[in-house]
Amino acid sequence: QVQLSESGGGLVQAGGSLRLSCVASERILSTYAMAWFRQASGKEREFVAAQSWSGGDTSYKDSVKGRFTISRDSAKNRLYLQMNSLKFEDTAVYYCAARFLGGSSRKTDDYNYWGQGTQVTVSS
Repeated sequence: QVQLSESGGGLVQAGGSLRLSCVASERILSTYAMAWFRQASGKEREFVAAQSWSGGDTSYKDSVKGRFTISRDSAKNRLYLQMNSLKFEDTAVYYCAARFLGGSSRKTDDYNYWGQGTQVTVSS
């Protein structure tokens, strides 16, 4: 059973930056598509960014394009989300997710493994 664990969340002022990290319990990053989702209080979980298993295909939610960057370090078994120019509306719990092989899907149902989430709070 693959386990994912996120870190790096916190409180930041609008316009600031954070880098989220997700570590996997097994060496999966060379064969798994990976993604970041988020869930704001009282709202449904939504897609943020995804990367195909090969790393060759990446997709982003329109509102984060140009501000967020998804990347992975397979040697360290880590997935990252660099978040710049943060806005109040980026406030949410951020989750990493994984699925064996596959492309950069935006659908929550396509992912088999999920972390416990890390809170990001952006003050306006």
